[in-house]
Amino acid sequence: MIFDPRKKALEGSMEEKNCQRRRRMRMKYFHHQPNLTQEEKAPANKDTAERDGSYTIALCGNPNSGKTTVFNALTFSHQHVGNWPGVTVEKKEGILRNGERTYRVVDLPGTYSLTTHSIDERVARDYLMNDNPDLVLIIIDQTNFERNMYFALEVLEMKKNAILVLNMKDEADRMGMAIKSGALSSFLGIPVVSICGKSHECIAELKALIQQSILNPVVPKVIRYDEKLEDLIAHLQKHDQNPEEEHARWRAIKIIEGEMEFRKSLRADVLREIDDRLFSFERETIRDPDIALAEARYGFIHGLAKEFLQRRTTLQDREQITTIIDRWLTHRIWGFPIFLAIMWLMFQFTFTVGGFFSSLLDEAFGWLGVSVSGLMGESLFSSFIVDGLISGVGSVISFMPEIFCLFLFISFLGDIGYMSRAAFIMDKLMHLFGLHGKSFIPMILGFGCTIPAVMATRSLESRKDRILTILVTPLMSCSARLPVYVIFAGVFFKNGAGTVIFSIYLLGILLSILMARIFKKLLFKGEQALFIMELPPYRMPTAKETFGEAWRKTSAFLKKAGTVIFAAVTIIWLLSTFPEGVAYASPESWIGRIGSYIAPVFSPLGFGFWQAAVALVFGFFAKEIIVGALGTMLGGEALLATALPQYFTPLTAYSFLVFCLIYIPCVATVAAIRKEAGTKWMWFSVVYLFVLAYVVSLAVFQIGRLFTG
Repeated sequence: MIFDPRKKALEGSMEEKNCQRRRRMRMKYFHHQPNLTQEEKAPANKDTAERDGSYTIALCGNPNSGKTTVFNALTFSHQHVGNWPGVTVEKKEGILRNGERTYRVVDLPGTYSLTTHSIDERVARDYLMNDNPDLVLIIIDQTNFERNMYFALEVLEMKKNAILVLNMKDEADRMGMAIKSGALSSFLGIPVVSICGKSHECIAELKALIQQSILNPVVPKVIRYDEKLEDLIAHLQKHDQNPEEEHARWRAIKIIEGEMEFRKSLRADVLREIDDRLFSFERETIRDPDIALAEARYGFIHGLAKEFLQRRTTLQDREQITTIIDRWLTHRIWGFPIFLAIMWLMFQFTFTVGGFFSSLLDEAFGWLGVSVSGLMGESLFSSFIVDGLISGVGSVISFMPEIFCLFLFISFLGDIGYMSRAAFIMDKLMHLFGLHGKSFIPMILGFGCTIPAVMATRSLESRKDRILTILVTPLMSCSARLPVYVIFAGVFFKNGAGTVIFSIYLLGILLSILMARIFKKLLFKGEQALFIMELPPYRMPTAKETFGEAWRKTSAFLKKAGTVIFAAVTIIWLLSTFPEGVAYASPESWIGRIGSYIAPVFSPLGFGFWQAAVALVFGFFAKEIIVGALGTMLGGEALLATALPQYFTPLTAYSFLVFCLIYIPCVATVAAIRKEAGTKWMWFSVVYLFVLAYVVSLAVFQIGRLFTG
């Protein structure tokens, strides 16, 4: 992959292209900083040592550097650790207790730069600049030292009290790499420690350094570049409102990088003089100032690698294995069919393996309902327990194994590094239809839950790309819809249930791409940003990590079943029971009367009966409730297999699944869309998704009737 030299780390072929240029430059920019003055040695936060309360530690670094793994090791948290970008989509906090000291640890979004082109870059930069944490842990993947150090230099230029954490020591050891951490520490002026966050190796040493650095803060040595750049930085620094302030040099560097936020704070006459100076530099050096700065940083970093990085063996074997695998997985022709095959295998695995255990739970809840009914007899309370709780909540919980299997498969694909390849494969197709290639990351997240998927759009640099991705991401079928697919596919498409479920997910992908094309033409005209994305190395995850992540997401599903779904089925039971004297869940009940008013709307789609209408209405609160509602009204999941064929045919069942796939997402997702895109786009998404669901479901049913009679 190719990284923009204005803001991203170079990799692969770019490294080779610039190798000779860096060799000429590396020692030119490799300068030791003279002894620091007392002012430079002063802590960034002078009141830090006087505090006896909570201290704040910020974790920052590139995506895939193991930042969240270190966060979990320090705080004993269980944040998602994935081998692909977009895992940390907002700040996450935890508590580190080290002796009598308490530290608040903030896990910032993984970024390649502190130049704010995307929301996650702005979140990271603004936190470091404005919240002024007591200590910054700069997490880098030491197997990719040069690429990761670009971001580290940007943090060091802020003159923050920092520790450079060289993560993934185990992989570096296997690759025959070693970094002279002691010498590097002396050179940079900050502590440097080599750890393995995954195995907790040297975490104790890191904790000791944290306590030491909190109590005795240090300021990194100033990183000096070539004479012309230093003259330019000094000139810009003179125009700063506080030229002697510790961040003045950093603000001057940000102006060179074109940060509009810092330019806006300057007077018009000062801005004109600065622009004249930038133009003079460009004319003298025949280089854009920001490009010259990036090249100087890479030259400096190459010097660091030359001086402090030891390679006892080459990376040839590892690179060869990765190349062989990627030759097939990212092939321009075979990559996409392989991706589809993997997705199909995922749903077959989910339905086959998960379905076996779901059937056992189904039988257990059926036995429980019969037993409770026999013990309690016929009463209002018995009806609530059997028809409401066991039939409603139990029908949802029965699908927990399928949910777990789906999360297990997705977690495994993410942990080994395939998800980034999937985004790379989809890049050309995405661009063809108006989407950014990186948009596929949040869309893939949408297979699990749409809420973090919507939040993950923060990694996109363009607001147009973010809103466009937010609008189409709900079309990626979330796990909450899976119980609906499983019950209907199992009843009406027994032999091809996995393939039917796969077709529903595939339809969501195709519709998202189609709608992106339409929206791009009508609403979001303009150039697309470059697709810049890292392909992380393949890593074999531990069973504990993969199963742990799958279980954490499944437990969230169970929590929802015990709260939102419980409340919904209770309301449905009450509406099905009253008024007194009518048959349970009959057309004369309150819920029957409500549903009868709505049902005609869905008649052209093939499911114009009130039970389906009610289930869809309650599905707005949580998609799992659709199964719970049907179970409550039709006598539980044990009876759904018998009851559903009385209302649906295979064609109308498929039409119903298509509508469930597309129509308005749950209320929590709608709230997330409002938060990330604004009220206008929230209402737009609600309306267009309902209309699209109606049109596509109508087409499926009406066209299907031509072939089925």
